[in-house]
Amino acid sequence: AMQVAAMNPIAVTAESIPAEVKEKELEIAREKAREAGKPENLLDRIAEGALQKFYKESALLQQEYVKDPKKTIEQFLKENNKDLTVTSFKRVSLNV
Repeated sequence: AMQVAAMNPIAVTAESIPAEVKEKELEIAREKAREAGKPENLLDRIAEGALQKFYKESALLQQEYVKDPKKTIEQFLKENNKDLTVTSFKRVSLNV
């Protein structure tokens, strides 16, 4: 619960992030690389690297654990309870 509240992931895994969100992130990364003057033949590789970074920020299991940034949530779960899995989460926010 603390991880979800602190880091605000959008999905449990990278695979569960909607395809349209992934495509939007890839296009944003390509455009940023293009504006930075990167060669056209490298844009897809640069965008893929940016997408991997996006996954680490947005997919719960790939995020750094807030109490131990050397571990991902997935690593923490495996080390502490091999049978424990995360299937979903819900974040409630009060806009006060």
